[in-house]
Amino acid sequence: MTPTVDYTFPHSWEAEILAERPLILPPRRFVYPREAEEVERGALEVRVRPAEGAPFLATFALGFADPLAPTGLWSCPHCEELCAVAGGYAYVVNTREPERFTHLPFRPVLEARAVEEQRLLLFAGHYALLAWGAQGQAWQTARLSAEGVRMEEIRGDVLLGFGWDLLTDKEVPFTVDLRTGERA
Repeated sequence: MTPTVDYTFPHSWEAEILAERPLILPPRRFVYPREAEEVERGALEVRVRPAEGAPFLATFALGFADPLAPTGLWSCPHCEELCAVAGGYAYVVNTREPERFTHLPFRPVLEARAVEEQRLLLFAGHYALLAWGAQGQAWQTARLSAEGVRMEEIRGDVLLGFGWDLLTDKEVPFTVDLRTGERA
């Protein structure tokens, strides 16, 4: 499966997904998360060239080998941040200070979507949504589903989606206010 690359937001860095880890490692390299046993299962290798500072190799531990778990790179609402998703594990890295990163709590992230108008990067997990803004995590919804959240469309400041209801054994619609993360 080809990794997703989404540079919706302006960014101050360049990044290249590598087919494999280079034989000669560069002087600056970072593994995410720091103590990553998951790297043994595979990793997303990315060469990053920040606007300021030396380039570095970023190794993002693979969450799941399932083709439904996304892999790719996204620009973030903050121009110095890069989001990498590796088999559903999502990381937001400050490219100027690559030792500063956040490993998002959804394991796995099932979908990532840039929402330019609201300057948010949205992540869907099994039960909820999380929004990342220019200042970091903007909000996380309460539980929206018994299993499986799907983002359908955005109308103004409202996201329309579906979640699985265990009692009725069907998908049910939900709406979320993109400004607050509350059900609309």
